[in-house]
Amino acid sequence: MNKILLVEDNELIVKGLKYALKQNNYDVTTSFNYHDALDLIKQNIYDLVILDLTLPDGNGYNLGTYLKEKTKTPFIFLTARDDEENIIKGLDISEDYLTKPFHMQELLTRIKKILERVSKQNIMQINNIKIDLDKCLVTIDEEEVTLTSLEYRLLKLLVLNKNKVVTREVILDKIWDINGLYVNDNTLSVYIKRLRAKLHNTNLIKTIKGIGYRIDEK
Repeated sequence: MNKILLVEDNELIVKGLKYALKQNNYDVTTSFNYHDALDLIKQNIYDLVILDLTLPDGNGYNLGTYLKEKTKTPFIFLTARDDEENIIKGLDISEDYLTKPFHMQELLTRIKKILERVSKQNIMQINNIKIDLDKCLVTIDEEEVTLTSLEYRLLKLLVLNKNKVVTREVILDKIWDINGLYVNDNTLSVYIKRLRAKLHNTNLIKTIKGIGYRIDEK
């Protein structure tokens, strides 16, 4: 169930929106002001935020900027400000901008499209290998591959940087094993070998001698 944070100070709008969202199987949390919303965002993970621009104790743009820069959580501005300047500014940083009064079905349609788009972005594919970032799941031809935590993080790092060389130094700096112990250079070579074997593809992860590793997308 997708989690949505609704930031709106109009209680009547909140009541109607919360009901409609719950009827469409969304898990809804509400906030009536800037500071409470900021605390909720810092303490929880949401799939989408619906955000008013005019809040009693702050500016919706500031909260939107925080979401964009710190959390990458998609958000929609839902506001009475319908002038061209605000619409352009809002669309520049948000996923969408909808003005009041609005049709509930239009908002629900926009929410669905945004969540579908974000969900697709969270699935990476290299050849016949898929990585579901939300589920931390790796499959080959739709068959699940069992990886250790370190192997998964190693594969994810290489795929996120596909067609680029990831140096051994960068890998060693970013990857830690499940016990929190630092992974040394020799151990990294062993994990690369194991990962290749589990992926049934010895050529997928290319060794760039003396530098690092690279995955190429064909």
